Amino acid sequence: MTNPTITPTTTSSKAAASGTPNAGSTPTNIQTANGKTVINDGVVAKVAGIAARDVIGVHALGGGAARALGAIRSAMNNADLSQGITVEVGETQVAVDVIIVAEYPVPLQKVADDVRASVITAIETLIGMEVTEVNVTIIDVFIPSDDAEADEQPAEARVL
Repeated sequence: MTNPTITPTTTSSKAAASGTPNAGSTPTNIQTANGKTVINDGVVAKVAGIAARDVIGVHALGGGAARALGAIRSAMNNADLSQGITVEVGETQVAVDVIIVAEYPVPLQKVADDVRASVITAIETLIGMEVTEVNVTIIDVFIPSDDAEADEQPAEARVL
């Protein structure tokens, strides 16, 4: 079996931020003896997004506007799995930025470390490229409110 060679492409994927996987992304070309494999940057961002979402303590990905748009998409059964993820893909390496909302009371550094490990493992295993860095930004902490519990229980009658 021959080792694949990757042709040079360097890009910053704004596709993840825009929600359109192919917009502004330059594909990574992997040439083998049997043919060529093309992996778009949007695919790398999606793999990272799925890996980050699977971490315990991650409530959501992306900033406020991205989450609002994501809620609309979710209502239409059209989730953006790369929301909150930005990737820079080079010849053989990938750098990833992840924006998350963490759940309370999970230790924030542990959530960030777990997101970093999950994203690195997923990209290196599924995409086959080296991950140089994963920057995790925690922009908010989700705190379940007592109002959510009150909404689930019927209100008691105040008068007879």
